[in-house]
Formats: sequence, structure tokens, C-alpha cells
Amino acid sequence: MNILDTIIERKKIEVEERKRSKSISELEKMLLFKRETYSLKDSLLDKSKTGIIAEFKRQSPSKGVINNTSSVEDVVKDYVKNGASAVSVLTDEIFFGGSLNDIIEARNNEIPLLRKDFIIDEYQIVESKAYGADIILLIAACLSKEDVKSFSTFAKDLDLNVLLEIHTEDELDHICNEVDVVGINNRDLKSFKVDLNHSIELCKKTPLDKINISESGIDDVKTIRFLKQNGFSGFLIGEKFMKEKNPGVAFAEFVKELKEVEKKFDV
Repeated sequence: MNILDTIIERKKIEVEERKRSKSISELEKMLLFKRETYSLKDSLLDKSKTGIIAEFKRQSPSKGVINNTSSVEDVVKDYVKNGASAVSVLTDEIFFGGSLNDIIEARNNEIPLLRKDFIIDEYQIVESKAYGADIILLIAACLSKEDVKSFSTFAKDLDLNVLLEIHTEDELDHICNEVDVVGINNRDLKSFKVDLNHSIELCKKTPLDKINISESGIDDVKTIRFLKQNGFSGFLIGEKFMKEKNPGVAFAEFVKELKEVEKKFDV
């Protein structure tokens, strides 16, 4: 059993526990459930922003603890101030050290928030809206195409954006009309190998009406320029910033460098 399988098995237990602790009707009564969500597509296409979905992540199964001292509130504020197009917040507790309360703490900002977790049940989608997320992540590697269609439709009914993550050509058929943005993971979730060229080839095969973002293994501004030239409009970056003592400062410095490169090459 690989790490993804292990996470999903644990997630099934966790979701059942959460259902017993808080009902859907209770979630629907939460203050943030009724808020109007921000558009991920609009934000990614906004030329005044960077196209970067900056991530808040405390730890991961492969890297262990990445940053357990920086606060969600401070980091997200700096991400927003320096031009992030969206912010990804890890909410898985056991494997990534996150919490749904991290979404609430990040919510005091006018920016699309992605709840990054392993969605396997409609309950989690209601939960995402109730805690203030604008976007849910659906991972094709752990869902059938029927699941993706069903969950995406359900999410759209709740005014949530849908980011579908794929990694293989076989997963292209998971893309449906209700998916707003396609994320192509440069890292194989089973082997953890990063291959940008594989992602670029996959990007060429996604529907023309979909925005593509690149995920994982993006460490420098030259990579972003390269990916932009090959069909990507957004870039999800996490560990690069979070592994620094001050993620917000690290992000600001990265954006400054990115702007200098783009100005130089007139991107």
C-alpha cells in the first residue's frame, strides 16, 4: 500500500468521525457558509497578480516537519500583500498537521482560498464551504471519473470552485464541464519523481477551455517562465516558501525576482 492509499483509508475513518461530531445541518448554519466565494479563474487571469497559488503547509509524509512556528494569519497576509492569486491551505491533520480552523484564520483576506485535502465524500464539500474555503481540490488518482463529476456538480451548487488534479494521461477523462481549473502535478504521487516535461505533454491534451496550473517541484522563477511558455496560467508552490523561517518574506523575494525576469524577457 502506497502513501496515498494509506491516507485515503485513514480519511474514510476520519470523515465518519466528523459526521458524528457535526451534522450537515449544523455546518449549513455556520456564519461563513452563506458568504459569496471568490473566483479562482478570475484571480489567476488577473494580470496584476502573479498566478501563484502560495501554500501554507506545516508538514508532509515525505518531508516530515517543514514549518511548525509560522502562523497562518501572518503568512497568508504576506502572501496576499505580495500578489498571490490564491492561497492553498492544508487541512489534513494526521499526515500534514493542518486543521479546518486554519481556513478560518486565513479567511480574513480577500483572496480565493483552496482547501487542500483528500475529498472522498460530499460531507467534506459542505464542510469546506462552512469553514470559508472558495475552492475544493479533487484528486483524480483517488477518485473515479463518476466521483469527480458528482462532487464537482455538488460543489458548484454550493458556489465553490473546483480544482481537479491529474498526473497521468488516463486521468484526462476525469475532466468535466464543472471543473474550473485543471492542476497537473509534476510529481508522481506514488514514486514522488518530478518530471516537468511529462506535465507539459499532458497540458497539451487538456480541453482548450480549461485553465491549467502546474503543481509541485517549482523552485525558481525560470521554471515559472518555462511553464508559462508551455500553456500554464498558474503555479501551486508550497514547500519552497514554508521551509524558510519567514515564508512571507521568502514569497516577497521570489515575486520580486519573478517580476524582474518577466520585465527582462517581456513575458
